[in-house]
Amino acid sequence: ILEKELVDEMIYNTKDPRNRLMLELQARCGLRIGELLSLRVSDVSDRKLTINTPKSGKDAEIAFMPEQVARRLREYSALKGLSPDARIFPVCYSTARTFMRKLRAKLSITISPHDLRRYSATYASHNGVPLEIVSKVILRHQDLKTIQIYLGKVSEHEAIRWMDILHGK
Repeated sequence: ILEKELVDEMIYNTKDPRNRLMLELQARCGLRIGELLSLRVSDVSDRKLTINTPKSGKDAEIAFMPEQVARRLREYSALKGLSPDARIFPVCYSTARTFMRKLRAKLSITISPHDLRRYSATYASHNGVPLEIVSKVILRHQDLKTIQIYLGKVSEHEAIRWMDILHGK
């Protein structure tokens, strides 16, 4: 499981605005790489992203952004002069994979785009966000059972920390 410091380092040390935004939207909003690459300017409304081709097969889903990510996304789209129907990140999967491969080598870590989605869920859960919100809002899953895959096993340290929080030392 990725730590916040590592994710922040990855984001803040990525100088290319496009790549930085791609990392932020995955890590902060829980977007899948396919959802990210298919985003169009018209899919962005204030702090909401309309995912028109969700993995769930539904007509559309809504993802939410932190204010600072929404602001950077608006600034990026304006700077690039993107039309409403333009893809925000007009790159293919192989370009995104190449970027992640270079990032892995630079930081000497093992990471995939989906690890950033997993991080967004784990970070929220570890910071007290109710599992129903993590599952249905951040990950946009219908079944709460699915979240167990993302959160994985709880470390011994984490279990002890929560026992101390709940019941004192």
